[in-house]
Amino acid sequence: MSGSSFGTHFKMTTFGESHGEAVGVIIDGVTPGVELTEADIQVQMDRRKPGQSSVTTPRKEYDIIRILSGVFEGKTTGAPLAVMLNNTDMKSKDYEANRKLFRPGHADFTYVQKYGHRDHRGSGRASGRETAGRVAAGAIARKLLERRGVSIVAYTKEAGGIKCETFDESVIEKNPMRAADLNAAERMVTLVEDLAAKGNSCGGVVECIIRGVKPGIGEPAFDKLDAELAKAMLSIGAVKGIEFGAGFAATTMFGSEHNDEMDANGFLTNNAGGIVGGISTGQDIVFRIAVKPTSSISLPQQTVDEEGNEHTIQTLGRHDPCICPRVVPVVEAMACMVLEDLYKRHTALHD
Repeated sequence: MSGSSFGTHFKMTTFGESHGEAVGVIIDGVTPGVELTEADIQVQMDRRKPGQSSVTTPRKEYDIIRILSGVFEGKTTGAPLAVMLNNTDMKSKDYEANRKLFRPGHADFTYVQKYGHRDHRGSGRASGRETAGRVAAGAIARKLLERRGVSIVAYTKEAGGIKCETFDESVIEKNPMRAADLNAAERMVTLVEDLAAKGNSCGGVVECIIRGVKPGIGEPAFDKLDAELAKAMLSIGAVKGIEFGAGFAATTMFGSEHNDEMDANGFLTNNAGGIVGGISTGQDIVFRIAVKPTSSISLPQQTVDEEGNEHTIQTLGRHDPCICPRVVPVVEAMACMVLEDLYKRHTALHD
């Protein structure tokens, strides 16, 4: 299976399936001599792991990581760095009844068309479980970016039509929705719990803010900073759209409104979201992603089997009624991957 690697100068390859023995990642291009412990990675894994609250899947994976290579005496060696975590709480029998059926919204049908067969246990490689390796790699990239003065924070801006009306970064990790507005978070939780009880799900919007990126990062044509971020975000299974800065609202603006004018102190607005011509301006990089409703719902739906016969299907198993809270650390991780990769490319250009 190709398409399991991401990045050029800072590159990761993820491996493993949802109900396989383990999942993990191999990262190449890690700067040598950087202090790194398993705890540095574990803190991000704990944010992504399942079973955290009533608005996430009850599957209990502790996601305790092991660094297999690339670190010696507490410092990175510059060699490929491998991280692995075992799967321990699989219930593959939950998927046996639908072994031959294509679940609506899942990659079952498309995987069969491409490969001729599929792993029906929890979606196999198409499962959100694959993102565990991404978060581990992103934690390492974050460590490197911190040395560059770059910080990244994402949060649930909207879920099930309920929007954050205020932004308080300090409360994001203090509510199960990872929202930046506690009042909105309470209403989101009520809605998501109600949907879960009914066997349904909802989607939402996650916003990411990147601070401290110096001007000049990104390439001018095919590898634009916003293009690379877009590819990274759209590679996350649940993401169906992305916008930067003013985003789609720019379609209703005039040029005189949308252009970010400048004075002696810098830019006066940030409608471009911190990227112009595919290159960072030095302002905050701001983008939002559209997260679809979780495909795994227990309500009856119409489908067909592998022979084309019609059936009614109910998707059993343990699933997130809203994936937004657990997408947040994945979004941050992928943004870290893009930025560290492009920083290394920028450094190579100016060496």
